[in-house]
Amino acid sequence: MNTNTSQTKIATFGELLLRMNVANGNRFTQTNEIKVYVGGAEANVCVLLSQLGIPTDYITRLPQNDLAQLAVNELQKYKVNTSKCVYGGDRLGLYFVEAGNQIRQSQVIYDRSNSSFATIQKDQINWDLALADVTHFHWSGISPGVSHEAADVCKEAILAAHQKGLPISSDFNYRSKLWQYGKHPSEVMPDLLQYSTITVADLDAIEIYFGIKTDARESDADRFQKTFELLKAKMPFLKTLAMSFRKSDGLAHLYKGLLLHEGNFYQTPEHKIQVVTDQIGSGDAFNAGLLYGLTHKLSGQECIEWATACGVIKQSIHGDFAISTPDEVNHFIKNGSSNRINR
Repeated sequence: MNTNTSQTKIATFGELLLRMNVANGNRFTQTNEIKVYVGGAEANVCVLLSQLGIPTDYITRLPQNDLAQLAVNELQKYKVNTSKCVYGGDRLGLYFVEAGNQIRQSQVIYDRSNSSFATIQKDQINWDLALADVTHFHWSGISPGVSHEAADVCKEAILAAHQKGLPISSDFNYRSKLWQYGKHPSEVMPDLLQYSTITVADLDAIEIYFGIKTDARESDADRFQKTFELLKAKMPFLKTLAMSFRKSDGLAHLYKGLLLHEGNFYQTPEHKIQVVTDQIGSGDAFNAGLLYGLTHKLSGQECIEWATACGVIKQSIHGDFAISTPDEVNHFIKNGSSNRINR
């Protein structure tokens, strides 16, 4: 196993958010207490990668106020570099979460209109400089859904990374409550995704973005592999496709990962998650685990095991961030879930 990542540095671009979580399992209409977390898909990826030992740059646009400083401080606590962020605009984006349970769904309300990120303009970030010292670039489909302006700047970043020959990692990350600026995702996302060399997706988002459908009666593995072949026609630089699959088994969740990498197919066993503490951010942890494996040049099987382990472990942690270590992930891969005390 090659663990030499001294030259690896991953940059991400997206919106930094404050997550306002209704406390004590209450509903929005019941609450009198809010728990505040810092989050955002690309920031979540950076935080876990940094904890796993990979240097990261987080790039965004922020207002100059104390709420933004709170969020930046939280990233810096986990050794994420924020020096490439730009400043302007009036407000930080927010989202509010009402936690569900085994009976009802969790609910999210976005408050991101006219945020500093939503009003970002082209040429406000010098992408040649921002990407000058990085080896990989990562983004997600959440950013183009925020606003037309954010989609334009996302394209600026992707084109700059592509012109530099950087591996480009993307997460399809469709959010139905975004995309309120008059464009259907299928009008925007294919143009941006075509440059990806690595992508994490799900079957629903692939259908929304590209109109690619598979037969739900077929196995997950068959649908996944057929989807990869169809996506290749739309994403000519694509080398690596990964997906996580979640199903219910009574009150438990079944979670597994599938990967196509360098022409070979890999999958993990299903992990049975008896208790989910916080599901938000598990896809970002999956992304980080995959990027960890790929940049360490692990085998395809090891890569998908890392991605899946990171996704599972995140679901035991409150907030957006996956607070974990390489030793903890390795222990999970070797031993699975544990209720023992490490002492």
